Amino acid sequence: MIDRNIFVILIISSIFLSCCVTQEDKKNEKIYNLEVKNLKILIILMPENFRDEEFKIPKEKLERSGVSVIVAGLQTGEARGMLGMTATPDTTIDNISIDEYDAIIVPGGSGSPKYLWDNEKVHQILREGNEKGKIIAGICLSGAVLAKAGVLEGKNATVFATPESLKALEEGGALYKKEPVVVDGNIVTADGPSSAGRFADEILKLLASK
Repeated sequence: MIDRNIFVILIISSIFLSCCVTQEDKKNEKIYNLEVKNLKILIILMPENFRDEEFKIPKEKLERSGVSVIVAGLQTGEARGMLGMTATPDTTIDNISIDEYDAIIVPGGSGSPKYLWDNEKVHQILREGNEKGKIIAGICLSGAVLAKAGVLEGKNATVFATPESLKALEEGGALYKKEPVVVDGNIVTADGPSSAGRFADEILKLLASK
């Protein structure tokens, strides 16, 4: 009987703590109501080895704030993340019009050097978006994509630091900052998956100010 009572107490305590954590998370997370602004965001997704959190967390935060998120793949078909997540893009990068979007986000991951670093079509999208004053955001190894596209010239930026990614930033004229998230004008960069939440928050702040 005593064991059963202890078990019941443990269950009730667990439920109570779970509710407290959930409420605290909601309290700490600022969700902007951007529905009235009819904002539309483009996420460019590589076909494999994107970092799951860097795609999932910003997408979910933006959508909860009322932003319309469109995922553009390099090709049709299902994309697969490094940790097993799958996502089917809404369209491909060949079928988008930059004028329709308020921001362009490039998640990172181990596939970024292979699929994005030297992808001239992606570079063209980023350059055009930057010229038109869109928010341009890259996280993890995809900070190097922004640098190679030429949109980080004279900008403070961060990246998942490897010899190759740091070289890309240097050659692209960026001023590397060893920080989790860096905002410089319309450019947002972050260093990796642990910074995905804050990365999304900074994008939301810029969107809210539009």
